[in-house]
Amino acid sequence: MFINKNVDGLNNICGKKIAQLRKDMKISQRILADKLQLSGLDVDKNAIQRIECGKRFVTDIELVAFSKIFDITVDELLK
Repeated sequence: MFINKNVDGLNNICGKKIAQLRKDMKISQRILADKLQLSGLDVDKNAIQRIECGKRFVTDIELVAFSKIFDITVDELLK
C-alpha cells in the first residue's frame, strides 16, 4: 500500500518552514490564520498548528497564500 508521507513521516514538507517564518514575523498562529482567512481561505488556528507539526496536508492553494503572506516564493517554502 502507498502512503502519502514524507520520508520523515510528516504529511507535508513546508510545516517547519512555515512555523519558522511565522515566529520570525513574531505573529501567533491565530494571526496567521486570520491573514489566511482575509485572503479567502477557511483556515483556523488549529489547522495552522497541524500544518506546522506536519500532521496536515497543505494544498497548492494554501502554499500560494502562505508564500504571499511571507513574501517568498513557493519554492522557498518547499526547501
